Amino acid sequence: MEKDSLNNTAPLIGVWKLISFEARREGEEPSFGVDAKGLFIYTDVGRFSVQMMRANRPKFVSGDQLKGTVEEVSQCFTGCISYFGSYEFDANGGFVIHHIESSLFPNWEGTQKRFIEFSGSQMSLKTPPVMWNGKMVVGAMIWERIG
Repeated sequence: MEKDSLNNTAPLIGVWKLISFEARREGEEPSFGVDAKGLFIYTDVGRFSVQMMRANRPKFVSGDQLKGTVEEVSQCFTGCISYFGSYEFDANGGFVIHHIESSLFPNWEGTQKRFIEFSGSQMSLKTPPVMWNGKMVVGAMIWERIG
């Protein structure tokens, strides 16, 4: 994407609270449940950071992050998405390109496209089809501007 095709990032810049997260596939509940939590930050210098977590993830019995059981670590990992990097926004094209520098799931590092729409104080982000739990799904998130 050429820099000239990029549009004003103003609608994107800010702090966004997760309202809903679905990995859309037939006949199944959203992967993170109805009470998923999340925060997305887009800065005016082209940087972003996002964290999404399943609500009510079980606490580690030991109270030590590095001493969790295999089951505790597995439930924590599968209930969390976190990554950061830089971005390019194309308002006319209706998408944002995330250049992921580091991710809890290293396979996501690199360039990823998200389709984006704005409605009032809300932002909708959708992924292209991705592999999730052995099935192709579309991740659909609704975020609300805060602060």
